[in-house]
Amino acid sequence: MSITKKQTIVAAAIVAAGGLAMFGIFYPWGSHDAGDGHGHGQEGEKSAESKEEGHDDEGVIKLTAEQITQSDIQVAIAAPGTVASSTRFPGEIRFNADRLAHVVPRVAGIVEAVSADLGQTVKGGQVLATIVSANLSDLRSALTTAQRRAELADQTYKREERLWNEKVSAEQEFLQAKTAREEASIAVQNARQKLAAVGAGAAASGLNQYALRAPFEGVVIAKHMTLGEAVNETDQAFTIADLRTVWAEFIVAPKDLPVVAVGEKVRISTSAFSQTTEGTVGYVGPLIGDQTRTATARVTLENPGSLWRPGLFITAEVMAKPQPVAIAVPATAIQTVDNSSTIFLAVPEGFKAQKVQTGRTDGTSVEVTGGLEPGQRYAATNTFTLKAELGKSEAEHAH
Repeated sequence: MSITKKQTIVAAAIVAAGGLAMFGIFYPWGSHDAGDGHGHGQEGEKSAESKEEGHDDEGVIKLTAEQITQSDIQVAIAAPGTVASSTRFPGEIRFNADRLAHVVPRVAGIVEAVSADLGQTVKGGQVLATIVSANLSDLRSALTTAQRRAELADQTYKREERLWNEKVSAEQEFLQAKTAREEASIAVQNARQKLAAVGAGAAASGLNQYALRAPFEGVVIAKHMTLGEAVNETDQAFTIADLRTVWAEFIVAPKDLPVVAVGEKVRISTSAFSQTTEGTVGYVGPLIGDQTRTATARVTLENPGSLWRPGLFITAEVMAKPQPVAIAVPATAIQTVDNSSTIFLAVPEGFKAQKVQTGRTDGTSVEVTGGLEPGQRYAATNTFTLKAELGKSEAEHAH
């Protein structure tokens, strides 16, 4: 049976169509590409949605509400506030010169006893040393003699006054007795004043013994007296300082003098320990030093426990009046991460690290000039724990 050309072409077409159909069954056209496109679209939508909500994992510290409560992290809302700008000056703690005494014997003699030691706290009037002095013996002898003469002159005056009243003796004798009594009284006063000038009294266990006493309560910070030593009336035997108050002195450049005025509040701090204290400027030097070209300012500080020791280097922070700012946060809310000021924003998963720009600060509040918007919620306390968790998270990602 012969096959025509037309029949041959139809048969070939049928075979080709069948092959295409089978190929379509095993390899559906566009199904893979469409599926990928759809999958990428959903993933992109999820990523965009996540970024829109701020829930991306980068910089996020994941904490539950219970963990936040246990960590004592308080959340605050960014809002306007006030910040008192300040200017810092280097300085030093010094002795209060008004409560610093260089104790001298005021009489020459030999040291018989020393009862005060270096570093000892003494009371006002307490005996520091005992000195045997020939000069003091002469002064006390003079007082005793003057007192005896005054007693005799007083007895003579009373007798002459009685005789004159009875018209037995002449008025001239009565007036002579009266003058003698007044002269004797003046001699006694003079002898007492000489003893008072050297800090000695009339009553003593011996006429030549001199008790060197502390002028007020304080600490013996210098001692230049030993047993048996010969001393003069001008020798500095002891130096006593009352450390219950000290001076915080700091230097002020001419350009900063308008900032530092008597009565301004000052915060005193030191790198030696964390405690700070406050006071007010009590003195600003009227002159500029020839060598330093600066002026000296002074704050008198209460010093319980003698914490602020003379010689301690300090920083004096002069506080200005509070100024309003757009956003102010507690200083505890700011942490330094990668050399940048960072705040931790509250997000549903926990907290997210956010770099911010800061402005003025008074040590308690910090002005935020960028990176934080009013109304945003942030961690205000115990943020150092969040910084630590952030560091651990970054270390885990690095591995």
